[in-house]
Amino acid sequence: MISSVAEVTDLGIDDNHEWVEDLAWAYGLVSPDPAERAAALDHHARARTEAEAAFARCHEGPFPRLLFRTRMRTYRRAGGRCFPGALWSGSEYTYGQISTWPRLPLALLFLEWEARYPREWTEHAKAWGAKQALIRDLAATDHDQQLRAKLVDLVDLAVQRTYRCKDREYVRVARAVDGDELRGRLHKAQHSENPAAQLHASYVLWLLDHPEIPNTRHVWRTWRSGALT
Repeated sequence: MISSVAEVTDLGIDDNHEWVEDLAWAYGLVSPDPAERAAALDHHARARTEAEAAFARCHEGPFPRLLFRTRMRTYRRAGGRCFPGALWSGSEYTYGQISTWPRLPLALLFLEWEARYPREWTEHAKAWGAKQALIRDLAATDHDQQLRAKLVDLVDLAVQRTYRCKDREYVRVARAVDGDELRGRLHKAQHSENPAAQLHASYVLWLLDHPEIPNTRHVWRTWRSGALT
């Protein structure tokens, strides 16, 4: 788990980006400590309230164009202090370059938050489109050892639970980081006492053994019916 600003800079992201300090608190969103997580959630809620207020001020008028631009800058900055705006606000990003994107740690944090605490993520930062886009980009990029380990964790977390919107995209990631570590996790889930984990792990393992088969709803339904083995 990337859980501190120090670990962010260890990834080579130490270019004096203000957002590193502004969002240091956000790693509390995935903390196993309820008190730490509650504090982070409160911080996030206040940041989102400030962003919403800044957005509302952008539409108060009439006012000169210069004032509008000033208010929009204020809104973008405020939006960058909470999710999902923190992923994009003031950030240069080109599709296919997520592995070198300075906000990659925030993208991984956003996905981990959704995976570990889905109800809190849904209440405070629901953004299915962002989830889908990030997972697809992560599946398509190069994977160093640290990123690969993080993606294996995310697949494992997704497999362990009841299906949520866009979880199907994690099959792309599983295929991208296929290997002994991932398959070991999936076999463990397959033989656990968790019915959802048993089902999902079996399906992902089957797809890994059949890379030529697309992961579509039709394939999922057919596999569940027992027509595909």
